[in-house]
Amino acid sequence: MPHTLPALPYAYDALEPVIDARTMELHHTRHHAAYLATLNRLLGRSEFLRETPLEDILLDIRRVPEDIRQDVRNYGGAHLNHCLFWRVMSPSGGGEPTGLLGQVLEAEFGGVTRFRERFSEVAMRRFGSGWAWACVDANGSLELTSTPNQDPPIMLGLRPILGLDLWEHAYYLQYQHRRIDYVHAWWDVVDWGHVTELYTHAMELVARARHPQ
Repeated sequence: MPHTLPALPYAYDALEPVIDARTMELHHTRHHAAYLATLNRLLGRSEFLRETPLEDILLDIRRVPEDIRQDVRNYGGAHLNHCLFWRVMSPSGGGEPTGLLGQVLEAEFGGVTRFRERFSEVAMRRFGSGWAWACVDANGSLELTSTPNQDPPIMLGLRPILGLDLWEHAYYLQYQHRRIDYVHAWWDVVDWGHVTELYTHAMELVARARHPQ
């Protein structure tokens, strides 16, 4: 069954002034939609690709025919990454997480401020196009990392709970070369409620892996 472009949970101008409406519209309706169209065309080439969940395809990428393997990796990763990206932002975002996630960030990073600083450092160290991530690893710890191009963290055995798109199309209309300004401003739209939901789900998957039924 073809994958579909997810509707944004907010209007294109809802994240202004952090991300302008034109950038959001182009990013969603042109870039993400184009990735998706190519992905569906690639997956349509075999019953295995059509019927297998996308995450499972990427986790066992060697089962994909070699002539389209890299393209499936690129466009499949792009779709997964963007589906998460849209959801971890909100016009009512910003501030600091409370409850469980706030406690975890205090324990593992020394607080939200230090977490944000380290995540931003990871983002700024990414050369060229890619993503910055906060992920839950197989032991249930939070790991900060970045991936090149559209590589999804699941291919590294990580469950992403927060991701920042560092491709130029995500910010260049508004920020031009000033990636650092984009990274710093982005925190004002992070939806900590949804990030907490992703963290809780990731920890449930870790627990299941440790203690299978």
